[in-house]
Amino acid sequence: MNSSPKQNNGLMCFQKSPYFRLHFLRTLCQSFSQSTKGAKPFILKKCVALLLTCTSSEQKLKQIHAFSIRHGVPLSNPDMGKHLIFTLVSLSSAMSYAHRIFTQLHNPNIFTWNTMIRGYAETETPRPALDVYSCMHMKSIDPDTHTYPFLLKAVAKLTAVSEGEMIHSVSVKNGFESLVFVQNALLHMYAACGRAESAHKMFDLMNEKNLVTWNTVINGYALNGMPNEALTLYREMCLEGVEPDGFSIVSLLTACAELWALGLGKRVHVYMLKVGLVKNSHASNALLDLYAKCGSIREAKCVFGEIKNKCVVSWNSLIVGLATNGFGHEALGFFKELERQGHVPTEVTFIGVLYACSHCGMVDEGFAYFRRMKEEYHLVPRIEHYGCMVDLLGRNGLVKKAYDYIQNMPMKPNAVIWRTLLGACTVHGHLTLGEIATTQILQFESKHSGDYVLLSNLYASERRWTDVQQIRTAMLKEGVKKTPGFSFVEMANRVYEFVMGDRSHGQSEEIYAKLEEITKLLKGEGYRPHTENVLADIEEEEKETAVSYHSEKIAIAFMLINTPPGTPIRVVKNLRVCGDCHIAIKHISKVYGREIIVRDRSRFHHFRDGYCSCRDYW
Repeated sequence: MNSSPKQNNGLMCFQKSPYFRLHFLRTLCQSFSQSTKGAKPFILKKCVALLLTCTSSEQKLKQIHAFSIRHGVPLSNPDMGKHLIFTLVSLSSAMSYAHRIFTQLHNPNIFTWNTMIRGYAETETPRPALDVYSCMHMKSIDPDTHTYPFLLKAVAKLTAVSEGEMIHSVSVKNGFESLVFVQNALLHMYAACGRAESAHKMFDLMNEKNLVTWNTVINGYALNGMPNEALTLYREMCLEGVEPDGFSIVSLLTACAELWALGLGKRVHVYMLKVGLVKNSHASNALLDLYAKCGSIREAKCVFGEIKNKCVVSWNSLIVGLATNGFGHEALGFFKELERQGHVPTEVTFIGVLYACSHCGMVDEGFAYFRRMKEEYHLVPRIEHYGCMVDLLGRNGLVKKAYDYIQNMPMKPNAVIWRTLLGACTVHGHLTLGEIATTQILQFESKHSGDYVLLSNLYASERRWTDVQQIRTAMLKEGVKKTPGFSFVEMANRVYEFVMGDRSHGQSEEIYAKLEEITKLLKGEGYRPHTENVLADIEEEEKETAVSYHSEKIAIAFMLINTPPGTPIRVVKNLRVCGDCHIAIKHISKVYGREIIVRDRSRFHHFRDGYCSCRDYW
């Protein structure tokens, strides 16, 4: 029998509107006798249909659930329970409701067990996923091919590597380890747990590798502080003919940022433009982060301006990047714009804001932002935020207040907090507090050479040479070696490294001739060597020679010889730039008309026309 146009219209409405579907179902079911057994299969079928199309809110799901109960479909019905749980799991906030239903099911099938594991694995507290798996094991329910990827995702979030290794063993025993999606889940688990080498070992044993496989291992290296390995594997992937996607690019840019490989990062940017990946928000945010971390703040702002759908991650990358590059006032300006556009700042946002205040000497403003963070945005400060506040006071010369602030912190200070205070004591000459800070630091780390050096410098500034010698003797006794200072530059896709007084380079004669030329030109500009930085009991002439051959000066001389006039010079140094080099580089930027960007242990310095972005406050 053909249906009438009126009936067809009704069916079209049923398909289009979930509200009409529920009303239509209720009206239709009322026409059947509730005591008739034949009605239940029809009701069950329609309830399942509604569940499959209604995932917008927990409340609507509860209405469908209540309707099914009123019309005689028991919760223990495996089809109803399975689909209701599956739909609830799509709402991460409804896991407790899904769990209550799950506990009432009789003999749930493996699909339902997997659904519960997946639901918990995708929440912020994935531990119950492992509990569900344990319960499943106790009931002798055999896992299938879908169990392990969900379960290993939970393990990766928990970084529970020992439990992950046990699950790995069970997957081998059950014959599922050879499946590529199980192997990819295992790779991700090992990488997330900091076992990049284990991940790569498994990667080498895999016969079938897809793009997810390559991305997982490359990302594992990038996130575990092994950027060189990440770049090497990326090259292998390209040689194998595997086309990178957005995830590949994010990992590659992360590795470039870690290595300060700006040249390679720019080539990745060109590739992104070529294949349209600049529209990928994750890749664009990684590109923005790369430019900011490489000191290319103009390019970072350009990328930021081109991101159409800016999220808080985009704002955070720019604000933190501006702050660490010495543009604190501009960073605070972008923070205000973030608020004007209705974005909600996160803990990371405030780290950038407080860092900006610290490196611009804005003490009152820093404390005001710290209060707003707690009172207005209800964010609980972490140890990093308290570290910024200690640094804010210490840099401004308020060393005693910084010490009092540490004493009143709501959490126990770590070595970084005390080291921040020690650094401030060294700069501003507070010997007693410096000794206290050193005593505290040595309780956490007794082999950190920088702590001994800071205290030694503090004694040397007071000309207490006997104490300096005792510190050096203690370092020898404890087997602590001073970290040698070095600087490196990138040119023509190659990295060149220099140490103080370095004469190992093939252009050494030219470099040292250039250094002599630089010294003469700078003295004509009024520069005099800042020998107060040479904290040793030697003659003044020897001090002047020592500061002339610091690694960053050698690196700059090398770049002046080998790059065209006007080309920016980028230098990375592993230690803090000394006062003399800071003064000298300001003069060099003016005399040679070069922008010189120096990234030291803690921040960037942008030198141009005789000025530095830090405004001599670092």
